Amino acid sequence: MKKIVLTGAAGRLGSYLREPLSKMCDTLLSTDIVDDIGTLYEGETFVQADLAQMDEIKPLLEGADMVVHFGAIVDEAPFEQLWGPNFVGSYNIWEAGYRHGVRRIVYASSIHAVGMYPRREFIGTDVAHRPDGFYGLAKCFTEDLGRMYWEKRGLESVHLRILSAAQVNNPRALGTWLSYDDLIQLVTRAIDTPTVGFTVAYGVSNNDRCPVDNANASFLGYRPKDNAEEFAEKVLAEAPEADPTDPAQMCHGGPFASVDLGSSGLAQMNVVDDRKKS
Repeated sequence: MKKIVLTGAAGRLGSYLREPLSKMCDTLLSTDIVDDIGTLYEGETFVQADLAQMDEIKPLLEGADMVVHFGAIVDEAPFEQLWGPNFVGSYNIWEAGYRHGVRRIVYASSIHAVGMYPRREFIGTDVAHRPDGFYGLAKCFTEDLGRMYWEKRGLESVHLRILSAAQVNNPRALGTWLSYDDLIQLVTRAIDTPTVGFTVAYGVSNNDRCPVDNANASFLGYRPKDNAEEFAEKVLAEAPEADPTDPAQMCHGGPFASVDLGSSGLAQMNVVDDRKKS
């Protein structure tokens, strides 16, 4: 490919995607709202831009083959805060992509689009949306946006419902973990699969306790290799007593399912910022 655009390049997941994406194309255009992302990889350029501003986003997509859209506020927050980057930002990416003839958009969706389903239900990619907050609602909006742009305008997209791409330090993560190596494989398969139409796939590793079913997305060829079970003994020994009345423990969305609308879900979690340094 000649050009890939990566949004959210300064984020934790974006930091692990930049190098492999730079090797898949002549030019990787990385973008984020911050003013610097560190040393650039060979073939990578960086442009500061606000997802909510079409006049800043549209020029970046000119000549792009694909967009890997990971830019957003990545937490539950008041609707007004999420509106620009998470709702309008998605529209701007899809509309700019359509205007410039982009072939495909790979989107960082989330388990929070279906976060209120009970964990005892082994859910597939075809279940109805059931968001656990405004953040999850933005993911539902963008999945529906992607389906509409495919069916009405022929713009392909793959929506990766990431469960928890973070260090395994709690019982829920024994099922939801997505390792960084598996993240890279998943994004790579979403890019190099010849045709995808509109596709939803769960972003999760090969965990023994995986709570979701990726069978409908098996054609992507994503075959995760890592398994969180290697952390199980330590995590379970240190975990507090389980509470079956706690939505954070009983719903797919974890802590996001238990906090009030607009209140941070990440504040209830111990997510380690181990982003890759370039």
